[in-house]
Amino acid sequence: MTGSDEDPRVAELRTAVSRLRRELAAHPAEFPDRVIAEDELAALAAMATHGIPEVPRLRRSLLLVAGAIGSVSALARGLSDVRDAVELFGQTPRR
Repeated sequence: MTGSDEDPRVAELRTAVSRLRRELAAHPAEFPDRVIAEDELAALAAMATHGIPEVPRLRRSLLLVAGAIGSVSALARGLSDVRDAVELFGQTPRR
């Protein structure tokens, strides 16, 4: 896709995920669920490169990332940006 054809929500998601991945990589402290956060951020990045992602999958990955790094205050802003980007895709319909 060219820049003009790209869904702006996808671009926002890609930017937020990329930023948080860099922040996480630069964060010096190890914590038990770091690998989970890294894996799910990689999954989010992959989803953002393949068109419009599935909202339930986005939300699942966001929950896993939040659970894995939610207590690391240095990453709170980046996590918030990813959450905001996921929210751009709207709500999943209730059954």
